[in-house]
Amino acid sequence: MTEFNIVQTLAIWALPVLFAVTLHEVAHGWVARYFGDDTAAQQGRLSLNPIRHVDPVGTVLVPAAAVFLTGFIFGWAKPVPVNFARLRRPKRDMIFVALAGPGANILMAIMWAIALRTGVELTAGESLTVPVVAMCIAGIFVNLVLAVFNLIPIPPLDGSRVVVTMLKPTAARNYMRLEPYGILIVLALLFVGVLWPLIGIPVVVMLQALSNLVGIDPSSVFSVLNFLLNKGK
Repeated sequence: MTEFNIVQTLAIWALPVLFAVTLHEVAHGWVARYFGDDTAAQQGRLSLNPIRHVDPVGTVLVPAAAVFLTGFIFGWAKPVPVNFARLRRPKRDMIFVALAGPGANILMAIMWAIALRTGVELTAGESLTVPVVAMCIAGIFVNLVLAVFNLIPIPPLDGSRVVVTMLKPTAARNYMRLEPYGILIVLALLFVGVLWPLIGIPVVVMLQALSNLVGIDPSSVFSVLNFLLNKGK
């Protein structure tokens, strides 16, 4: 397979990760504003400038450590502030706000898949590992991982916000007491090797479906992805 230099490798992963985490957070803020809470807008967090959303740990250190130590990449941005009490119908609207982030990632995965097809056509006869095409594959993967990961019902992940709406008030309060420890739980699951099996199956299924949808051989896509994930190991 084609070898990438360090700049190419960083760009292949960094750009999709930045877009994925930035638009994920902005989507929460956009939907919250639509349903009545403009907290994120007032704090300037509806910007597409990634710098406004970068979390030094979640956007830089954790993704780098994860991909090099475990072959699994995930991360998070600085959460967009949402005041659920300001939503017009908090219990109902919270579901839409929570699902907006994963929904944005699914949409971006589809866009990266379309870009992949276009890139393959423009580089006819070239390997799937030319940098721009490899970036498209990384973009699909990163967004699918972020979408599925955030749907895990561990506070403060988005899936937990959906679960809260289904619980009675006392149960919901007890459940959300896990929030201060949520990221520690996630990191523990990651480094003991449980997190990837938990979300890997839906990610693999969706990646295969998107590959088929745009007319790209899934085995080639998985081959490139495996190459990218194992370069740093």
